[in-house]
Amino acid sequence: MSQVESIDVERLRWFVTVAEELHFARAAKSLGIARQRLSRTVIDLETELGTKLFVPGAQPTQLTDEGRELLAAAREVIARREVAEPEPEVSAELRVGFVPGVTVSKWERIWGERFPEIPLRTIPLAAADQLTALREGRVDMCFVRLPIDRAGLSAIPLYREAPVVVVPKEHPISLFTEVTAADLADERMQDASDIDAAAVILEMVAAGVGLAIVPHSIARLHARRDLVYRTVIEHPDTEIALVWPTAETTELVEEFVGVVRGRSERSSRSPSTRAEQRPKQAVAKKPAPQRQSTGKSASVARGARSAGAKKPGKRRGR
Repeated sequence: MSQVESIDVERLRWFVTVAEELHFARAAKSLGIARQRLSRTVIDLETELGTKLFVPGAQPTQLTDEGRELLAAAREVIARREVAEPEPEVSAELRVGFVPGVTVSKWERIWGERFPEIPLRTIPLAAADQLTALREGRVDMCFVRLPIDRAGLSAIPLYREAPVVVVPKEHPISLFTEVTAADLADERMQDASDIDAAAVILEMVAAGVGLAIVPHSIARLHARRDLVYRTVIEHPDTEIALVWPTAETTELVEEFVGVVRGRSERSSRSPSTRAEQRPKQAVAKKPAPQRQSTGKSASVARGARSAGAKKPGKRRGR
């Protein structure tokens, strides 16, 4: 085929892999790419050459006469260029880190259904290690808690997390659904900024050392029978984002972004169906969900207790 010399050598390698395996899923796995992307490349080659390279609908996969001709020509071209162009390294898996409080099981399940031939390795990280792991290349992407130094990084904010105050089960605040920062002004509070030390901090709450304000998911992660947590309004919340090095925006990274953003498998913004199309990096933040108060603040409770009331009347605190 006279046109083979003008075809990009990487596309030729992909075609040769399929032609030798005669199985698209196995070929995609060995190349470390999505099966849909490989199929699209073959379709584009057929369109460009004006001929079918594989017998339509054949099971198992079979080459046409033109496909066998291209295979022989492609092997020759690749052999000539391999000395000057070393074979690029490909990743056989995607490594995604996540910090405490982030649940990744939903995205793992969707990835497994959509790309069963490409392993997704999720790696738990300490919050203090989230940026270092990205900078050192120990993970390809990471679910982080903002803010971080974004130099050289792409970030997609995903959701905001409400803060809660953790108190002993018998504490007066346990009677209510929401409290304000002012309601906690007279309480002894611990410094709970170190998310990685949350288990120790909550142990101290249980011991009566002081209350602690932490993100909701952290309180849930370290839930104990002797502690309860209540939403704190008028207090800064936490933002979770998916982050990766901008220079390492690979096809697999783009595919995972699509999974997290909820794109369909056949989305036109997916690399599997639209060649080399990267998603926009500047994404509007999702508005924080409106909270509906279902109980009265702790300040009302103190007024009731000072009047001698043991428990408030008809309250929806629990």
